[in-house]
Amino acid sequence: MKLPRNKAEFTLFLAIVSILSVNIIAPLISCFEMGFSLTTWKHTFEVMPAIWLIVVVLVLLTHEPASKLTAKLIRKEDSFNSHMIVSCLVNVIMMSVILTVVASWIGMRYISLLPIEQFFYKWPRNFSISFFVELCIAQPFARFLLYKKHLLLDK
Repeated sequence: MKLPRNKAEFTLFLAIVSILSVNIIAPLISCFEMGFSLTTWKHTFEVMPAIWLIVVVLVLLTHEPASKLTAKLIRKEDSFNSHMIVSCLVNVIMMSVILTVVASWIGMRYISLLPIEQFFYKWPRNFSISFFVELCIAQPFARFLLYKKHLLLDK
């Protein structure tokens, strides 16, 4: 009831999660990086469409490998919540590794070695913010909307 049943619902789920995630995670990480100010917030909103596009592409590219890894880490008999937490963890690890570098390049508007050099300093913070937002805000909200949609459709 809380998961997409077809490609259209997967697209809806992806849209909800990615839009919420990018609109929360990108400004938070930027503000922690450059300071909490209106200028930082404005700068972040200017580059968010590009970051959102990369996020969608990454979700599509990492979905299958993340599902396979999740299946290896957790048994079929385990609870729905266990599956969702491990799936979220695997997805966020894969995506945050890439986005720690790529989103920095997008935000700086040029490619440099700086995000790679500072990777091990920045990635734990980025991962923590992303995992919290995905686990506690974006995915539960998207699953709630799918659940409500399925209740209406199944009547």
